Amino acid sequence: MAKKKVKILQYNAVIQEEKEGGYSVWVPALPGCTSQGETFEEAVKNIKEAIELYLESSPEILEYGDEKNDKQFLVPIKVRYA
Repeated sequence: MAKKKVKILQYNAVIQEEKEGGYSVWVPALPGCTSQGETFEEAVKNIKEAIELYLESSPEILEYGDEKNDKQFLVPIKVRYA
């Protein structure tokens, strides 16, 4: 029996610590794909699950591949503001 091919996708997630506690997290490349967690680790676990559910409910995203994500870069930018 042939093994099913598994495609590994990579997305950038933005994780923000909230003033009230916990963390919010979202994936800019997947509009509306958001989650949260009480701890950083929980937020990461939850966004992985959210991405999987997002992709299951939007299979058309997989048809185009992950080409646009290959051209994204995360660069921290510091700006002086007075």
